[in-house]
Amino acid sequence: MSIVLIIAWLTFATLLIVGRTAQKEVERGMEKDTRNSLLTFQNLKAERQLEENRQAELLATLPTVKSLLSQEDDTPEAQEAAESLWLSGGYELVVVADWKGKVIALHSNVPGFSEDDAEQMFSRSQKISGAGGWWYGDRHLYQVASRPVQLGPASANMRLGTVVVGREIDSSVAHDVGQIAFCRVALRYGDELVVSSLPAMDERTVADALQNSPGANKIQIGKEWYLANTVDLTPGSSPAVTLTVLKSYDDASAFITRLNQTLIALGLFAVCAGGGLVFLISYTFTKPLATLVNGVRALEQGDFDYPVDIGGGDEVAEVTAAFDRLRSTLLRNEEQSKRLGEQLRQAQKMEAIGRLAGGVAHDFNNLLTVIKGHSDLLEEKITLATPMFHSITQVKKATDRATSLTRQLLAFSRMQVLQPKILDLNSLIAETCKMLPVLIGEDIDFKFYAARSLGLVKADPSQIEQVLMNLAVNARDAMEKRGGEFTIRTRNIVLDEQYSKSHPPTVPGHYVLLEVEDTGKGMDAQTKARIFEPFFTTKELGKGTGLGLSTVYGVVKQSGGYIWVESEVGKGTKFQIFLPQSGESVPTAVSESGSASSASGFGTILLAEDEEAVRELASEFLKASGYTVLVAKDGLDALEVAEQRRGSVHVLVTDVVMPRMRGTELARKLKRCHPELKIVYMSGYLEHDSQDNDYVPESEFLQKPFTRESLLRKIREAIESKTHASESVGVR
Repeated sequence: MSIVLIIAWLTFATLLIVGRTAQKEVERGMEKDTRNSLLTFQNLKAERQLEENRQAELLATLPTVKSLLSQEDDTPEAQEAAESLWLSGGYELVVVADWKGKVIALHSNVPGFSEDDAEQMFSRSQKISGAGGWWYGDRHLYQVASRPVQLGPASANMRLGTVVVGREIDSSVAHDVGQIAFCRVALRYGDELVVSSLPAMDERTVADALQNSPGANKIQIGKEWYLANTVDLTPGSSPAVTLTVLKSYDDASAFITRLNQTLIALGLFAVCAGGGLVFLISYTFTKPLATLVNGVRALEQGDFDYPVDIGGGDEVAEVTAAFDRLRSTLLRNEEQSKRLGEQLRQAQKMEAIGRLAGGVAHDFNNLLTVIKGHSDLLEEKITLATPMFHSITQVKKATDRATSLTRQLLAFSRMQVLQPKILDLNSLIAETCKMLPVLIGEDIDFKFYAARSLGLVKADPSQIEQVLMNLAVNARDAMEKRGGEFTIRTRNIVLDEQYSKSHPPTVPGHYVLLEVEDTGKGMDAQTKARIFEPFFTTKELGKGTGLGLSTVYGVVKQSGGYIWVESEVGKGTKFQIFLPQSGESVPTAVSESGSASSASGFGTILLAEDEEAVRELASEFLKASGYTVLVAKDGLDALEVAEQRRGSVHVLVTDVVMPRMRGTELARKLKRCHPELKIVYMSGYLEHDSQDNDYVPESEFLQKPFTRESLLRKIREAIESKTHASESVGVR
């Protein structure tokens, strides 16, 4: 379209320049023709003047004229003879005046020219030098010639009078001049139009225009414009006799009009032809570019499916093909970006919920420790027949259920205290499979496919068993009342860079894949996006806590693995758990010591705990077992107590998270001063930012809520065991 507009602009600019140039040439030609018309009239005037001079010369020598000028011969017979002479000579105007300027005889073919007019014109002519001139009277204009009438020879200088001969300048003369010069002429006497070659209707218009604008060079008559040129025929006299020549613009510009029409036609043809050519070029060469531009605009608006025609094999087609490949890449990146964004938001949401759950579980564990410990003490002090024994038993059961729920929250939030070991996953699953058929029911077909030479993993066996149990329960609920298949598979797998990019935050490496699949009713996309959220469940109210899959997620993540879910409505669900392979070997089993509750203890124990109720309960448990107990409310207080103690301190039992000084820092400082000191850490959870090197090697870990038996067992294990550094507690 732009090229068409440029062609049109250039074409019409050229036509305008040509038209303007031709118009200037026409105006110059008209001015030249006007000057030629004036010259034509001047020549005609000169010819008429010569003839009138000759007639005046002839009349001045005739005896009849001389007799009229003689006073003694002014008889009627002389007047009649003179009249016969005028008529026989065919004179239009003859005036004979005496030497005083009085008209003696007057002859005019046009009635109305009086002797007064003649005497006035004669008096005006005497003031103008020369033998020729112009007379005007009764709206008639005459070109005249005068000659003196002498008595005797000219040398005698005896002047009797003057004879004047004139010829009228009428419309026929004006028309003759106009035809010869191809123009219109108008003669004026003063401001009065006397004669012209114009129609009678146009004479008034010209007279008014010339009177209002004497020097105008353009006059409009009707719808037609004329070039006007006026010349004064009687310079120096007033009123003046002027000749105006009018040259028609329309007649002169007829050729220009036809030329303009031809040029316009040629210009339109050129524009149409150029537009057609541009359209052909655009359709042939630039249409792919337009399609490509539209594709780019559509891509800016997020439309990746806008059709683009690659066309042939030229450069434009190559660019279009490259754009199509780029668009496909952008589409894949866009989809991956959305997927990563959703995964990131999900991970952030799970992280926030996990931190909240961990914080709640930490405080709740301290409460459960107090409740559970004092329930055990009460149960020991009363007999079975006591009415309150049943109430205490119910409190203990509720405490156990609360403890289990808290541990599920900690597992989801990845703050659970794990006891990782090098495992053969096939052996662990084989042991668990003994309970699974009973758990899922007889109407569900259970199968386990174990891979040969399966790699070893490092994980907490009890937590892996919990993962299998929770997934089995979830599959059973998905296939309730309809039956189906429940399948477990294991195999070695290597995850490459491509897989890790499409499944962030997966790290490439060697993994053991645990697949748990069922043929249940499956899940839609909305449900699948929320299955790992705590307390989210699709079961009826009262039939599920919504922590089963949350626990699975937390255990897998805390074990350094990844979990992915594939599910469609009506096609079942498959969980894929990737656990990193371990290069370590399975350690030999170590026999456990006897029951700690039945043996009495000895030695000094430094107990550091910021919760007063937990501190009092643990102190009571230890004192009742025979230990000497030193109590401290935080880390700094424990350091002061240890410095003031003169004797040895055998075991430090410390909470991990305390104000002013953490338990890990307290243990390191005391260990430097007392190398033989044994360490037992207590905590309801492990923090996200804790590291393995925060803990003293060969230490024990007691998870809250604890019982008297579990507390005493950990202390005896710390005193008697020689735990390898590889089995030290740490965060995963």
